[in-house]
Amino acid sequence: MIATPESVAARYRAEIKTEMQALDRPLKVVGFLSGDSAPSKTYAAYTRSACEDLGVIYELREVERLALEKAIMEANRDPAVHGIMVYYYPIFGNEQDHYIKEAVDYRKDIEGLHSFWINKLYRNDRLDEQAGQPVKAVVPCTSLAVLKMLEANGAYGSSGNQPAANRTVTIFNRSEVVGRPLAVMMSNDGAQVYSFDESGPLLYCGGQAEETDITRSEALQVSNIVVTGVPARDFPKFQAAELKPATVCVNFATIKNFATEVKDKVETFIPRVGPVTIAMCMRNTLRLSNAYQA
Repeated sequence: MIATPESVAARYRAEIKTEMQALDRPLKVVGFLSGDSAPSKTYAAYTRSACEDLGVIYELREVERLALEKAIMEANRDPAVHGIMVYYYPIFGNEQDHYIKEAVDYRKDIEGLHSFWINKLYRNDRLDEQAGQPVKAVVPCTSLAVLKMLEANGAYGSSGNQPAANRTVTIFNRSEVVGRPLAVMMSNDGAQVYSFDESGPLLYCGGQAEETDITRSEALQVSNIVVTGVPARDFPKFQAAELKPATVCVNFATIKNFATEVKDKVETFIPRVGPVTIAMCMRNTLRLSNAYQA
């Protein structure tokens, strides 16, 4: 039986709820929304629901994108705010998006997108030192959600230094929000990872990228796991004939990247990871609060 995003998220929420019972203060998450994106509003609604379930105070602040940086800075300074989320990238579609990510205090960055955390990920540095105590580094929530879904469905190890050893993975998405961090994480865990975006393929091994001329078809034919997150309706959907029957497929984009028949032809088909992404954000809220804001 396939573990669903809802069941996996529920397990993590139960763990978080138990830990939160020991807190002597309520936690508060602020989400920032700029623009009229339907997926962003849906994500915000899911976040609110998860927060309410856990007893976390949630506030959605809708601001114009030119006022976003200032609004984030105000939340950074507010001791009552323990976690900050921004819905969602791209906001400007240029270098300004980078400044928005950097505007969030890394100690409140529950999405794990600040360069403080990204640099740790790319160095395979899993810990931070705070007051002499080790703190687990925060990683991008959607990337982590993909791994948790694979783990729950037996396609990824849950322990050891190389839980993805002897696996070949193809990822169609190399954004700094999901695809590239995911490629680095999986390759650090022992997988050989082919990463595709509009600029062509790369091969990740041990966290490092190198050039490759492999084609989409060749990569799919050697992959045990295929992960996609292409937010374009004109992207050619993956057909069942392109994939090995034993493939595990994950779609994290709001747009379907796989043809309908794929779910009946492959070993495991995971059509979304959203609920687990939000559960990871809630876990990060608790972790960062305990480490930096106690």
